Amino acid sequence: MKLKKPKSVEEYIEINEHYGKELSFLRALMMSTDLEESVKWMFPVYGYGKKNLMSLCAFKDYVGIWFFQGVFLEDKKGVLQNAQQGKTKAMRQWRFKNIDELKKHKSLIEAYILEAIQNHNDGKEVPVTKSKPTVILPDLLKHELSNNKNLKLAFNQLSVSKQKEYCDYISNAKREETKKKRLLKILPMIMEGVGLNDRYK
Repeated sequence: MKLKKPKSVEEYIEINEHYGKELSFLRALMMSTDLEESVKWMFPVYGYGKKNLMSLCAFKDYVGIWFFQGVFLEDKKGVLQNAQQGKTKAMRQWRFKNIDELKKHKSLIEAYILEAIQNHNDGKEVPVTKSKPTVILPDLLKHELSNNKNLKLAFNQLSVSKQKEYCDYISNAKREETKKKRLLKILPMIMEGVGLNDRYK
């Protein structure tokens, strides 16, 4: 299935119509705050200026909120997930199955959003550690990672073997157009913390 890169949050919701009600519900909660809305890495993103705090994402089986500095959330209810236990340092995700679940937890979702904003205001942030590259990045992916801090964070938290799978997937394409299409395909997978071939393992 060819992925379309949305130019607006409305278009993202339209593309993911199977979770249209749920995305619209979460979007309304975000927009009830002072967060700024944008589309980055194919996802609706919310933050202040150049600081991205949260994003919405819709996949086949769930819709969710990414908290980019979610490690600092108190999470008394234990609803947050770590994409890769032991590897993902900062990001946490809260997943939902349907609109009824969202409505049931509306007050709690609002509390988590406000806590994330407060943590940002308090300067709580996991520093991005620089390390020597262990894989050869194709130019397209290299450019995307250098411009998208949170995508780079997600990519760096993948195992070396998964990083190489993604790099080879793009590099092995002969045509530039094919390389670009493959890049669009893997961006949401990288953000989800999965490997290119995980579904076959």
